[in-house]
Amino acid sequence: MLSIEAIIRPETIEQVVGELEAVGCTKFYYVNVTGEGQQGGVEVFVGRGGQMAQRHERGKTLVRAIIEDGMKDTVVEAIIRGARSTGEGEIGDGKIFVTRVEDVIRVRTGESGEIAL
Repeated sequence: MLSIEAIIRPETIEQVVGELEAVGCTKFYYVNVTGEGQQGGVEVFVGRGGQMAQRHERGKTLVRAIIEDGMKDTVVEAIIRGARSTGEGEIGDGKIFVTRVEDVIRVRTGESGEIAL
């Protein structure tokens, strides 16, 4: 089993969800997160007098799916299709992390392994 985690632009979540569902990956979740990557921070207006300040975080969305090994390439390609900007893509389109999952346990029944997915 594998864990696929993708950090993407929040405005692309609907496209990514659509691509995942189209390839049969329907068990995933996503949450809004903040962090700093290659894009760096952003300048924002703060306080009175319209002062500018540098914030070192940028809003992103984290998508996570636990999948069978054989779905890896299909799921990764689906995320790329949904998250990549037009053309060759842009800095900030995101990153995908693939890690091995040792076990999954279904709380309701106690089943473990791929059957618990």
